[in-house]
Amino acid sequence: MGASTEDLRALVEGHEPGSPREVAARERFLVELSRLVSPCDEHAGPIHVTASGIVVGRQGTVLHLHKRLGIWMQPGGHIDPGETPDAAARREATEELGLAVAHPETGPRLIHLDVHMAALGHTHLDLRYLLVGEDADPHPPPGESPEARWCGWEEAVAVADAGLVDALPLARAAYEGLS
Repeated sequence: MGASTEDLRALVEGHEPGSPREVAARERFLVELSRLVSPCDEHAGPIHVTASGIVVGRQGTVLHLHKRLGIWMQPGGHIDPGETPDAAARREATEELGLAVAHPETGPRLIHLDVHMAALGHTHLDLRYLLVGEDADPHPPPGESPEARWCGWEEAVAVADAGLVDALPLARAAYEGLS
């Protein structure tokens, strides 16, 4: 069973924003959740909830060059029917990177919210989860962006999409707090 609108609202309300952009994203999430009938259904309208994973590990974080948008970002995408956002973030990261990833041992951890324009005129209300990646190089399968790699934290901040930059220090601190 997937996440209900009430589940999503509780998740977003319980998240503490870490930047002005994230404060605005949280407010927009709550407005949209009050009007969206099927918030995770990409076919219900151009505005919908998505999930992504900020993959962390000993080498830093994994970014991929989005094949349509041409920007370096974290893996993620649409939530399948009956799927929870944290499961979708893990599935999307595994599919896009060809890399084994897992939620922290303590369980799924939402670390960032973002609202952004996406391909096909969509607006994504993105729930971003911390994911721990295996210590191996990504190997995206055919059909996914072939350019995916581990980046050191400073490099990641320098090349990442502006909507991700605020999340990277949060991901780094969360990863360092796991050990």
